[in-house]
Amino acid sequence: MLMPRIFGERTFDDFWDFPMRRFASDSMMRTDVKEADGKYELAMDLPGFRKEDIKASLKDGYLTISAVTDRSNDKKDENGRYIRRERYSGSCSRSFYVGESVREEDIKAKFEDGTLTVLVPKEENEPKIEEGRYIAIEG
Repeated sequence: MLMPRIFGERTFDDFWDFPMRRFASDSMMRTDVKEADGKYELAMDLPGFRKEDIKASLKDGYLTISAVTDRSNDKKDENGRYIRRERYSGSCSRSFYVGESVREEDIKAKFEDGTLTVLVPKEENEPKIEEGRYIAIEG
């Protein structure tokens, strides 16, 4: 069932809330992609993650960024217990096709203030201009 969204949240979140909601990470890893100066710049939101939680890999032309966090080991508050935990705990992953000719050493990444910035060089795809050739016509 489609639910209307207001300011990025579902209208009836509290009404329909149940434990499986933690698997709905539709707001995780929001990414802006910008093209400039022969490269692509990806700015990905990863709030609550640490640099050590994030991995980036390149395989068959796909750049995959994954992040894992486990809050089950958080220290408990001495003065009480958790009634509700809304901060994300789990894993998430996104893949982007960057081209077969891009190498790992060409990709630069920086994580700062909950934002992962990745610089990927644009794949040079010069269109090949074929010379006009004539096809022999029999008859």
